[in-house]
Amino acid sequence: MTDLSLIEAAAERLKGHARETPLLSSPFLDKLAGRRVLIKPECLQHTGSFKFRGAWSAISALDAETRARGVIAFSSGNHAQGVAHAAALHGVPATIIMPSDAPRMKIDNTRALGGEVVLYDRERESREEIGAELAETRGLTLIKPYDEPQVIAGQGTTGLEIARQARDAGVSEADVLICCGGGGLTSGIALALEGHAPGLRARTCEPEGFDDMRRSLASGQRERNPREGGNICDAILTPEPGEITFPIIKRLCGPGLAVSEDEALHAMALAFARLKLVLEPGGAVALAAALLRRGEIAGEAVIVVASGGNVDATQFRHALERYAE
Repeated sequence: MTDLSLIEAAAERLKGHARETPLLSSPFLDKLAGRRVLIKPECLQHTGSFKFRGAWSAISALDAETRARGVIAFSSGNHAQGVAHAAALHGVPATIIMPSDAPRMKIDNTRALGGEVVLYDRERESREEIGAELAETRGLTLIKPYDEPQVIAGQGTTGLEIARQARDAGVSEADVLICCGGGGLTSGIALALEGHAPGLRARTCEPEGFDDMRRSLASGQRERNPREGGNICDAILTPEPGEITFPIIKRLCGPGLAVSEDEALHAMALAFARLKLVLEPGGAVALAAALLRRGEIAGEAVIVVASGGNVDATQFRHALERYAE
């Protein structure tokens, strides 16, 4: 199981390979939120999202013989690109299972990064079953997108950076809002904060209608989403919280938050206008919660993880036109 020592070991392996992303701020966003807002732009990470951290952590932790046979992953795009790139840097093959309705840019980028893409219908087929079958028949190691200790450890390195950067910024108590799908990033950050910044509390942020983690935290048990597709926040649409991640999140995190598609688009436009950041909808839900659900957050400061920026030009243009300032 993932613990602080595993996260710290992953951080050592990631040195010189992952980018340390900064904490950004804007007086315009502070005014809108009614408090100090610090944004960690993981959209600036390799492959455009935090997923590179977990992919490198998991692949680098394999023994050389196992790694040489290759890896397999399933993802709507960000984990796909992270695994494809990390595998290529290690000189090993990667097979990536992606939903057929994933953004074309993410599919094309995964192929361009060296991954073999296998498409599936997320409404009728199980990516987990497809991944398990291919892993067995080809002798590949499955790198799960969130329910994998070494992936959680890699994502948790984001939390180590947040703890240090928040301390440098004079912030010792705040909610840390995190875009959440299956919970790999949230659980990793929560464990890192528990060890290095206990005054910072992780909170999940999801799209309305796909807020399985928020509902699970409220009920105390893992809840499923009624459907698996049909929302612009494709990067964080998962069937239910992870078996490994949910107990960590249940123990360490505050109540979950959920935002609408329009609020995610609004946050994308604000991030571009005020920070010159490009965010995808799923990577903007935490910022949307900080800026547009201010009554659901307490304290003088809030920290936001902007988790990804892999957005199609058409969708990004729509966000900017809809909420032009």
